[in-house]
Amino acid sequence: MLAKRVFFNKYSIGTKITMALGICIVYGVFLYTQGANPFLIYYEMFQATFGNVYGIGEVAIKATPFILTALAVAIPARVGLISVGGEGQLACGALSSTFAAVYIFKDMPSFIGIPMLLLAGALGGALWAVVPGILKIVARVNETITTLLLNYVAFFLVGYFIYGILKSPDAYGWPFSPRFSDSLRLPTLEGTRIHIGILIAVAVAIIVWYVTMYTHLGFRMRVVGGNVKAAKHSGIIVERMQFVTLIVGGAVGGLAGIIEVSGIEGHLRPMTGVGYGYIGFLVAWMAGNHPLLIIPFAILLAAISVGGNALEMHSGLNSSIVLILMGFILIVILAIGKRGGK
Repeated sequence: MLAKRVFFNKYSIGTKITMALGICIVYGVFLYTQGANPFLIYYEMFQATFGNVYGIGEVAIKATPFILTALAVAIPARVGLISVGGEGQLACGALSSTFAAVYIFKDMPSFIGIPMLLLAGALGGALWAVVPGILKIVARVNETITTLLLNYVAFFLVGYFIYGILKSPDAYGWPFSPRFSDSLRLPTLEGTRIHIGILIAVAVAIIVWYVTMYTHLGFRMRVVGGNVKAAKHSGIIVERMQFVTLIVGGAVGGLAGIIEVSGIEGHLRPMTGVGYGYIGFLVAWMAGNHPLLIIPFAILLAAISVGGNALEMHSGLNSSIVLILMGFILIVILAIGKRGGK
């Protein structure tokens, strides 16, 4: 993949460090123009994220959906596809698992109910990926366009049900689903909000890495991603491989949805997880679609995201200002990608 070839193979470690410092300097100048002390801002962001146990826990919580939605991008990328559907897959995974939690498994014990919800979330994300998969294989419609547009459909679909049959009787003017029973909430580390979702996300990343690097299936995926014509000549059914990877990526994105509602919120809202899929896409590009490298980059962007809350509390800047930093990182990656692709 372009991002992988350029960012991780073309540039030396020293060059990458220089790029990172350049980003920090340029963003610091931007902060200065907003009347803030960039050194103080960076210190406060570090203290809010890695300076205490609570901050570390918040980073882990935020990194979980980033890892999974990034993997939802990285898996299809192995066969040369560019999926931007993590946002919609997360939403549909959250929606399907909420239906399961409210109508099917609400009285189930944890050891049965939680695995069933994880399965329901993965199924919801996988089904949402079927549409771009079929359009790609049958009608040759670009998967980037279909997955991106379907994100908006998924957002309104969640809203339709939350304002309709899934709306809790206790919601009043604030629409959300009925709360999950305690037995269907993900276990947390005592005294913190850290739940087992982070372990699930890391485990999925390790599994994806192993499958893509050390199995026959992974080899076939790399062949398709490297040269479609060569793959066809070797007997690989390219269309089937592309369809399957889109579905598997969708299932992983759906896991992010169930983990978010069961691990953090306890119910589904129209805005649950909004924006996480796009950040996951950025994480995947930064990591060059490498499953293991996704983990540290997800932690980095999670720290930036959590640190944005500290900006609002201590400096008076709006927390959304960190999105400018993330956008700047993406621009740099795209810029060096274009340069490396010449």
